[in-house]
Amino acid sequence: MTDQKPVIELLIAAPRGFCAGVDRAIRIVEVALERYGAPVYVRHEIVHNRFVVDSLREKGAIFVDELDEVPDDAPVVFSAHGVPKAVPNKAAERGLTYVDATCPLVSKVHRQAERLVGGGYHIFFIGHSGHPEVIGTFGQVPQGNMTLIETVEDAEKVAPADPDNVAFLTQTTLSVDDTAATVAVLKRRFPKIIAPKADDICYATSNRQAAVKAIASSCDFVLIIGAPNSSNSLRLVEVAEREGKDAKLIQRADDLDFEWLRGVGSLGLSAGASAPELLVREVVDRIATRFEVIEREVETAREDIAFKLPRGLEAA
Repeated sequence: MTDQKPVIELLIAAPRGFCAGVDRAIRIVEVALERYGAPVYVRHEIVHNRFVVDSLREKGAIFVDELDEVPDDAPVVFSAHGVPKAVPNKAAERGLTYVDATCPLVSKVHRQAERLVGGGYHIFFIGHSGHPEVIGTFGQVPQGNMTLIETVEDAEKVAPADPDNVAFLTQTTLSVDDTAATVAVLKRRFPKIIAPKADDICYATSNRQAAVKAIASSCDFVLIIGAPNSSNSLRLVEVAEREGKDAKLIQRADDLDFEWLRGVGSLGLSAGASAPELLVREVVDRIATRFEVIEREVETAREDIAFKLPRGLEAA
């Protein structure tokens, strides 16, 4: 007679995993491979997920850091995070066939940045230094028109030339909760500051964080599936920790350390916006090797948003 497995309740957050922007970006690479044949070059990781990148590499995608690495006769795709204007301009100069997979919500922030600077405003951009989305957004406007604000301390110290003509924008992978303290300081110091409209906040970021918050209150430990360079995945870990729960970020089922689950009766599980559902099921299956799993999905919102492919690829 074998020992009975301990029971664990698994609360799976919904929504989780792929958002419409990520889904579109991956599809763009797949359709480009169908249309042009392999290889198709991709500037930077199309999305921040090693499994996704490796899967596309197997289909014929070649990932490069810079446009200089793309041969003159090869098609190239720009990542979902967005690129500075100089990149498509350079591609056009070289006569390259290129497809821009920038998430439409990121593109919306780009257009806002242009409008604000065109209107004479200096922009405070709330985000993380070095993140591709931040680099891409800064590259939409002439240098000197935007200041990066990473912390509350930055917001307290920033000193624009004209304090009456300022605005702020935020990285799409940050939610209202993530930026609340920083925004409060900016609004206190600059009462005339122009804020983005409420619907400019990425729905996927907000929804995934709300879902993690909902499960964290009912479980002992939280697992988030995502890449260590994925901003939205790291924020999900922080959401669980803000709810007072221990949380870990893992990329694949093999990263799960069963020591974390010692004494855990209920486990929360979610995935960042660039992690496929396949990886969620993989983790559930691994947990089931040691536990009797009682699985329950906790849905806090329903997502039915889909973004069209760029013109030219739609017909493929």
